[in-house]
Amino acid sequence: MFRFAIPAVLTFAAACAANAALPQRTADRDEAKIARTLAGLTPGKPQDCIPRERMGETQGFPNTILYIEGRKKVWRNDVTGSCTGLASDDLMVVESTSGQLCRGDIVRTRTRLGGGMLTSSCALGSFVPYTK
Repeated sequence: MFRFAIPAVLTFAAACAANAALPQRTADRDEAKIARTLAGLTPGKPQDCIPRERMGETQGFPNTILYIEGRKKVWRNDVTGSCTGLASDDLMVVESTSGQLCRGDIVRTRTRLGGGMLTSSCALGSFVPYTK
């Protein structure tokens, strides 16, 4: 009986160790994507608010949102809390009291299917411009 139990326990332990390393690999991959997007750009002074209408594309990661404004400017926002839904294909909804995106605005992510169930929420941080 022990002859079968020991290999089963070792197999289970190896599977658990592999799964524990997965979040770190995902975080490393996300940081590499962010670094590629910001490569060649220079960070500027953080801003509390940015105009919403100038943003052409948004890239979401669990702890960071990149707002892309044309070819020469990217705004980096490191959110407070963790919006895990930003990394998937979930919809991002920003609750803002002004016509701008501002530090402290609440971001909620919702599924595209299944009635738009809430998947995560966080608050926007300061917006750091990266320009050429």
